[in-house]
Amino acid sequence: MKTSWPIRLVRALFFAFSVFIGIAISLGLQQDAWVGAVSGAAFMGMLMVLDVILAHFTLRDFSHATLGLAVGLFCAWLITRIGVFQLAYFQNHEAGLALQNIAEICIYGTLAFFGVTFALRSDRDQFAFLIPYIRFRRDGSEGEPLLLDTNVVMDARLPGVFATGFLSGAVVVPRCVLDGLQHLADSPETALSLRGKRGLEMMEKLRARPEMQVSIHEDGGSDVPVEVRLVTLARELNARLLTSDDNLAKVARLRGITVLSLRELAAALNPELSVGDELRLPLTKPGKDKNQAVGYLPDGAMIVVNNAAAQIGQTVDVVVSGTLPTSAGRLIFAEVKPAA
Repeated sequence: MKTSWPIRLVRALFFAFSVFIGIAISLGLQQDAWVGAVSGAAFMGMLMVLDVILAHFTLRDFSHATLGLAVGLFCAWLITRIGVFQLAYFQNHEAGLALQNIAEICIYGTLAFFGVTFALRSDRDQFAFLIPYIRFRRDGSEGEPLLLDTNVVMDARLPGVFATGFLSGAVVVPRCVLDGLQHLADSPETALSLRGKRGLEMMEKLRARPEMQVSIHEDGGSDVPVEVRLVTLARELNARLLTSDDNLAKVARLRGITVLSLRELAAALNPELSVGDELRLPLTKPGKDKNQAVGYLPDGAMIVVNNAAAQIGQTVDVVVSGTLPTSAGRLIFAEVKPAA
């Protein structure tokens, strides 16, 4: 995983500081300076190795672990204060003090271990049991920022989806996405120019909503493909990736990123019609056969209604008689519902 330059700078500064402290300690103990320099460098090297190993350990995990450690140590302190070690066995045994110390170490270590592990497996809502009358913000993906890619910004459905309240959290748009939209808007090809302008209009609509928190992230690395930068940025910001690109969604999920796909959402909301279902359908045009009429569902699925050519331009009640999957989508056949 690529390391950001602030982390590399911090490592370099602490490495130099560790070497300096090692030299100072070595000279204070009347040892050679190089011994302290090597010792300080080795100590900092061990810390950097641990830092790499714990790269996925976030500040939220650290706060959970710290609280769990505190609870475990407090419980151990209570156990050691109930007078167990004042029993005659410990008082009269010749190694009673040593046994008491060993038992206390085991109790503190055991409860500290389980306190940390239990806390890491718990969300912040469960901590309300430990701190009454204080309710933490829900520990879920809804609190994480939403990172938008280029395709989803150009989707005209995006403002409507946010207006429903199903999506929450701050919205982050990388600078590379805005640059891509501007490049499309300036394109000499009409189709690309219209898509770019639509994306910029969608951004204006999102920023105009008072409840929306939209920010522009000044990402670097212009030589890196936009998809790679989006995935890397999502990991750095611990953000959810909102996209309509299936391939980008697959790559992001392989990297352990939470992905919200508009395409998958639309597919999940498509009505699953089966034989015998009834619905009202506006008939818009004639079908291939002489007596057929055609209507469309909101998701674009086409319904062919038999013996309805005379009712084109009307909205009628139909009954599904069969479905046929095709490469372009679902093809549904229906009959006009008989009058009661």
